[in-house]
Amino acid sequence: MNPNPSRIPWPAIGIAGGLAGVLIAIATFSIWWPSLSNWVDATLASQRSGGAAAAQGHDDHAGHDHGAEDTAGASLVLSPQARRNLGLTDEFLRPVELSTYRRSITVPAIVVPKPGRSSIIVSSPLNGVITHVHAVTGEAVMPGDLLFEVRLTYEDLVETQTAYLKTISEIEVENREIARLEDVTRSGAVSGKLLLERRYAKEKLEAFAKSQREALRMHGLNERQVEEIGENGKLLHHLKIVAPDVDTHEHDDELQLTQVSTRSASFSQLPPLATPRPGQHETGHDPLVIDDLLIHKGQAIVAGERLCSLSDYSQLFIEGKAFENDVAAISEAAKRGWRVDAVFSNSSGQTMVNGLELAYVSNSIDLQSRTLSLFVELPNEIIRDESNDDGQRFLTWKYRVGQRLELRVPVEQWDQQIVLPVDAVVESGADWFVFVQNGRNFSRVPVHVRYRDQNSVVIANDGSIYPGDVVAMKSAHRMQMAISNKSGGAVDPHAGHNH
Repeated sequence: MNPNPSRIPWPAIGIAGGLAGVLIAIATFSIWWPSLSNWVDATLASQRSGGAAAAQGHDDHAGHDHGAEDTAGASLVLSPQARRNLGLTDEFLRPVELSTYRRSITVPAIVVPKPGRSSIIVSSPLNGVITHVHAVTGEAVMPGDLLFEVRLTYEDLVETQTAYLKTISEIEVENREIARLEDVTRSGAVSGKLLLERRYAKEKLEAFAKSQREALRMHGLNERQVEEIGENGKLLHHLKIVAPDVDTHEHDDELQLTQVSTRSASFSQLPPLATPRPGQHETGHDPLVIDDLLIHKGQAIVAGERLCSLSDYSQLFIEGKAFENDVAAISEAAKRGWRVDAVFSNSSGQTMVNGLELAYVSNSIDLQSRTLSLFVELPNEIIRDESNDDGQRFLTWKYRVGQRLELRVPVEQWDQQIVLPVDAVVESGADWFVFVQNGRNFSRVPVHVRYRDQNSVVIANDGSIYPGDVVAMKSAHRMQMAISNKSGGAVDPHAGHNH
């Protein structure tokens, strides 16, 4: 029989169907390929973790409780979105490095003033009446800024100045008389005895003037002020009291003569803080804050009366209170010059200040609390610096006196250790695990924890993980829960936590 020419051969139909399937697969590639890829990755990871048991002919179900967790080699495949949900950014996915670990003890502490520096009292050196007040409470001033103007009413000072000026005038008269007698003595008109008597009188006046200068200094005036009284021939009746400098004496005490120009604290343009060290002005001086202003315009004051108090908050102390049993360890840390870490708590969590210098350890133990005081240097920094329309400057410092915190004092040092954050490990029964990254796959690796505190974990360098391995530095507990969910077991909400 002759074949039917209209009939299509079966091989041609198969080829056409295959081409149509390929075209459909290409057109829907973006739909089915991600799911297939994730399934292949999960299958390969499962085969790698269970390959050894399958090669020995073990029955995976024999003696195995599906309510328990998977084996130590369990792993997770995390999408980029899942990594972000777990907080595994580049900061928390980094290679393991060998570092030095210092075992620390934690002691309660408080920020305290630095004795002899943080507090300055400005007192009146003489009796008088306040004529001008150029500062306000809370204002920040620089050394040399004008604080007060005083009209002197101290009678003894006025009498001493008057006597000193009279003595200076008599010395000038004697100098002119001696010069005249020297000329006539050389001509023989007058005997030399009279010239000698005038010289003796001058020496007596100079000795008297010296004692009067010392009396003026005893009243609170400095050498420059005394000299200007003699040179100008004017009594000192007004004083300008300026802010002192904690570190230097370039402003020559806190008093200045009325004739000396001084910039006012409240009505002058102060240079801005550009790039200072923490707490320091760009001129090299530390700003002082007026904490307590006790006087007002028109008030009569007496010598020694307190006018105001200034505070220098640029450098403070942290006073820690350690237990008596820790005395030996803390003394050893101070001897070795180990740095101390401070932990401040606030509404957003904890803030750590690392590498603070241990200034000194007290030589006595408190009889009441049986604690030992240790003092740590705390450099402060300005976080707000503003001036109002009157030119008054106000500062806000980062650390404040009375602020509570914790100090971590190192007492033992281990070199060349694998140190991870405490959130990088998770406990499951007798095992501790970390998660090592390999592309999108995170493998759970058992490790030996040598030491663990509330912040860090020291892992034994025994080959379980190596320097250079990329480890998840956080969210190990959540990853462990994900593995437990995947294996079908109930999630232990306390896994990885010690109570």
